[in-house]
Amino acid sequence: MYQFEKMNKKLLGSQVEEELMNYILSEPVEIGKKIPNEFELAEKFGVGRSTIREAVKGLVTRGILEVRRGAGTYVVNTSTLEEDPLGLAKLGDRYKLALELLDVRMMLEPDIAVMACKNITEEEKEQLEVLCGEVEQLYLAGKNHAGKDVEFHTHIAKCSRNRVVEILIPIIDTAVLTFVNLTQRQLMKETLETHRAITDSIKKGDSVGAKAAMIMHLNYNRQRILQIYEKHLEENSNFPSSG
Repeated sequence: MYQFEKMNKKLLGSQVEEELMNYILSEPVEIGKKIPNEFELAEKFGVGRSTIREAVKGLVTRGILEVRRGAGTYVVNTSTLEEDPLGLAKLGDRYKLALELLDVRMMLEPDIAVMACKNITEEEKEQLEVLCGEVEQLYLAGKNHAGKDVEFHTHIAKCSRNRVVEILIPIIDTAVLTFVNLTQRQLMKETLETHRAITDSIKKGDSVGAKAAMIMHLNYNRQRILQIYEKHLEENSNFPSSG
């Protein structure tokens, strides 16, 4: 559990922002859960409410928190800078970002799977099978599978033997994390089935099957993200206007 220490009241909001991020990761406060209100956080950190508001605003900008009027502030993402090296989370509107990332993935990953079919080694096939199995085990056990999901897609990209694709891997990684954080295990059946189909096709060298399976995998993600986005827009349109 995160240990709070009284902080110098002169600390900048950015410093408190990092401490608040550490609290979210260490407590941990899971995605979809509410953080303490600003009164409680101000007391815990030993700073003023205005400093807490500044820190919260920073994490909202980074796509970590979402303020829901009348309901509180919720964790919507737990990706750190290391997991988002391109800083895409700072673009805001994680729903729109998820769809834009999906557009890019649709341009890249089906054909990356095709290249992997042609260039993957026997040893890499074994590793792909292991990663597919590990994602399945974590998913079915109700544990966080995000890291292994990223490894699975990263491995396929590396098996393409395309140096430019390897440079683009951070985009794929960020996209996978974004989808996992937004869907919150709502696509377990679809993910496991399409991951297995992708794995089996690549191992057999079936480029047509691998491409089709990857497209299906991404389409499932797109459909679910659109549903979540529409629900988000509907909920926000029900908020009374201020002023």
